[in-house]
Amino acid sequence: MLREYSTRKREEAWRMSAGYRNEEAQELRLRNSVLKSINWDAKASVKIVLSRVIEKHYVLRIQEPAVFVGVEEDIEWIQRQLMAAWVEYDSYSPEELMDVAYDFEDMIDDLILRSAAKQRSVLLIRIQKKLKLIKSKIPALPRLRVFVPESASPSNDSIEEKVWSDICLLHSQSVANAVFSPVEKKVSALLALEKIQPYTKKAAMRVLDKLRSLNGFLRGLEYVELDDSGMVWMEELSHVALSAVISIDDYINRAQQLKKRSWMGFLSAFGKLKPQEKLAAEMDKIYANIQTLSIDRPTAVNHQCQSRNQKSTLGSSAPFPPQLTTQEDDMASYGDDVQAMISRLLTEDETKLIFNHKAVIDHFPFAVWTSDSYRLLLRNKTKLEAVDSFGRQMQQLKVFFVNKRSLIVQDDSYFPNQMLEVLQDTLNGSRMILTNCKTWLPPNVNMKNDPHPLRLRTDEESWTLFTHALKLNIPPELLQLKDEISKRCGGLPLLIVKLVEALSHKNATIEEWSDILQHFDHDQHQLWSNTLYKIHKDLPLYMRRCLFYFTLFPQDFDVPARRLIALWVAEDLLQPKGNGETSENVAKWCSNLPIAQGMVQLTKKKLNGNVKMVQLPDALRQYWLSKAQQATFHGVNTNIKSELSLGTNKIRRLVDHLDKEDICFDHIHGDYHTTSTSLTPYYEDVLSFLSFDTRKESKPGEEVGKFLHRGISSGCFLMMLVLDLENVFRPKSTFLETVPSFISKLHNLQILDMKHTSINTLPNSIWKLQQLRHLYLTESSRSKLMLKHYATFPTTLQTLCGLFLDEGTPVRDGLDRLLGIRKLGLTLSSKQGVMPLQLQAVVLDWVLKLNQLQSLRLKSIDENNQPWELELKPLVSLVNLSYIYLLGRIRNPSIMSQFLYSLVDLTLSGSGLVEDPMKSLDKLPNLRSLKFLAKSYLRNKMFCSLGGFPQLQVLKLWKLELEEEWYVEKGALQALRDCEIRSCTSLKMLPTELLHRTLLKIEVLPSQ
Repeated sequence: MLREYSTRKREEAWRMSAGYRNEEAQELRLRNSVLKSINWDAKASVKIVLSRVIEKHYVLRIQEPAVFVGVEEDIEWIQRQLMAAWVEYDSYSPEELMDVAYDFEDMIDDLILRSAAKQRSVLLIRIQKKLKLIKSKIPALPRLRVFVPESASPSNDSIEEKVWSDICLLHSQSVANAVFSPVEKKVSALLALEKIQPYTKKAAMRVLDKLRSLNGFLRGLEYVELDDSGMVWMEELSHVALSAVISIDDYINRAQQLKKRSWMGFLSAFGKLKPQEKLAAEMDKIYANIQTLSIDRPTAVNHQCQSRNQKSTLGSSAPFPPQLTTQEDDMASYGDDVQAMISRLLTEDETKLIFNHKAVIDHFPFAVWTSDSYRLLLRNKTKLEAVDSFGRQMQQLKVFFVNKRSLIVQDDSYFPNQMLEVLQDTLNGSRMILTNCKTWLPPNVNMKNDPHPLRLRTDEESWTLFTHALKLNIPPELLQLKDEISKRCGGLPLLIVKLVEALSHKNATIEEWSDILQHFDHDQHQLWSNTLYKIHKDLPLYMRRCLFYFTLFPQDFDVPARRLIALWVAEDLLQPKGNGETSENVAKWCSNLPIAQGMVQLTKKKLNGNVKMVQLPDALRQYWLSKAQQATFHGVNTNIKSELSLGTNKIRRLVDHLDKEDICFDHIHGDYHTTSTSLTPYYEDVLSFLSFDTRKESKPGEEVGKFLHRGISSGCFLMMLVLDLENVFRPKSTFLETVPSFISKLHNLQILDMKHTSINTLPNSIWKLQQLRHLYLTESSRSKLMLKHYATFPTTLQTLCGLFLDEGTPVRDGLDRLLGIRKLGLTLSSKQGVMPLQLQAVVLDWVLKLNQLQSLRLKSIDENNQPWELELKPLVSLVNLSYIYLLGRIRNPSIMSQFLYSLVDLTLSGSGLVEDPMKSLDKLPNLRSLKFLAKSYLRNKMFCSLGGFPQLQVLKLWKLELEEEWYVEKGALQALRDCEIRSCTSLKMLPTELLHRTLLKIEVLPSQ
């Protein structure tokens, strides 16, 4: 009946929409799509399961034919029945047919075990019982009535299905991957365990196959903008899939722990819990949720942005007029872009523009700039003249450029075809540049290089551009508005110029400028409209979901990229493709994507140029916060009602902003004398907890600790993946100097962030967190580890930073069992001026075993926190190591010549070197950042030779008090961009070779 009804209604909807498009036709199409999706989804699941089971049987028959002895006839009969069902799969009830297929798959798994088992007779009896059960189910399979329509419909698919089937993902990352892949990995790990009962296996496989049947649908949504209810649906599905991952993970960890206990211990501790039955029940509940979501899948999209090719009507950004004289301040604000363009422009195959840069003028003595359809600006070396862009003068222009290496700059959208004919042959080294606010090019243009998008400016770059455009000496009292001005503009150059224009008409006083800033917000939405359009048009769904996580952080908050990436990875938003790739590496790449496209502001960079802090500009954050609330991303019910909300009255991502309007404020900070059970409806499904309570008193630590204890005691937070308490102030002798032992009940916790706190003791129970991936502590708090030799360490731990070691810390047969570390930060401490070198040797032996180590921060200090002796060993075996920070007097300075070629960033402090380190380090081909801090080098000469440091971009020389002469040969430090000399009071003069480099920023700072 469903098929007949569906067909009839589909024909009616098609006829109505062909004549006119009204609300009734749209409603019919929607109802038909829902009915059809139910049938299609169930049939797809059946076909997936049957195909896998039949293939599994054939492979086993070829590889292990002997295991079929005694049961061959029954298996052949079942196989024939399933083959017939596969051909006519739409004639059977889907659920019952899949149930038989799962039973048959479980029996095949027993046959596989039979091939390796010693007691084959016991297994044979079990197999025969299962075959008997399956044979009794097959004849009883209910069949569906099939109706054949009288005539074929002009179109058998809805327009939505056609759109989805035509969409091809450009990248391997997608919401489909994020939903399905983690569950697939966990189910595979579950099935690899011993003694998994058939009902547990079947329940897990049903969840996996149900998600697999949604894969195609999810891939089709990647580049379609969902409406509010569609985003609610997406968040619900993601949460349900993540719940499956957490449940299976929790069971696997418990099973592995039980394996190490006695048999009696197992009976007493877990005999009554029946963990497999509990897991199966959880899987059945998750399956039911996925089934409900599958039926209620979204069919409506925002058609304003559904077309991927439509042109923006939301506004555009006009380009800046060309500057025909070198402006150093302006150049500084675009330093990275200038460097990237120059490097392209001066190579054989790459082309980009800095029209009036000295290096460009030297390389391209002849150039032309055009920004409208009437006039061209012609440059013959340093001489400028204007010519017409049409007629006889255009022909003369072609002749002029024929035999001369030239640069043609086409500014903004006007693109005369005659210009394309000028550079038909680029063998003479000529280049053409197109600057445009759009990413498309005319069809007759072949682009040899990827576009170079202009990212939003950092806070410092924004201020530099602001002061350059203002062209006024800013009074000292107005400098206090520097941060606010940078934040208000969000790094958007057009907004910076607009603010300058507004301020230039006012008196330079605090009152006048503050008033302008206060009323500056109302114009922002129009200026950001083009960026919003790009987000919806160009950004795939998985990246749009990633932007939601910015809304967890306070307004105008510089978000450490590390914390953002950790949240993405913990919730499986991004999946590695294999070949040693990690989720963290994928997340770092994805975090760069919206930065490069001008959607996310890079507010601060590390010294080596990598991303340190990011921020969603305020106008975009306000918009995206409303989207997150409508999608129930935080989990709290909003004004948007949803029939799909299976649990949106619960908080999923808990954030403490110390805001009395937040639902959690009274629970954490108020005089809320609630019972433990009353917290459960709110915090049972919490995935992450971030606190931004930075009050300088003891209350934050006490209140957060009591809240966590009360919640965990009542069964809350047990799904928690991230506990981020960075910067929550805890002075000495307060409630939370020690990590509470009840934290160990958070079995699924992956990230524990205690940076910039006063935590100084980690209990042994911390190692019960077997899923822990990242542990951040505070170096200054001397955080010590309470460790017992029999402790079981999490094999997943990748980051261990801020740990304090002394003679009492068990390293051998303790910490040295942590072999998966990628980022390590340790402080080694001596007592009474004596640092046992034996402990250092043990620590370094452990470090040399860390084959995946990428970052090493090693300090050796005495009881007064002063640098102490540091004995190093060659690190050549650590081929992935790229970052090294060393504090301490290096006992064997010859180690400097044995650093790895993979090294990218090196910092030395208190090293006490007496031989020029430049002679050893300048051969490192990938070194980009080098810092010599106080007392790292104790002699008065430093020499950089020809060809040395080919990739070095950042050089810092701090407090090298005995340095008098620094020689740099011509051809040395060719890539240097930033040189900072601080408190080097004896330095006589700067190297002449560095003084005339236009792209090099040199700062000489006095002692502070």
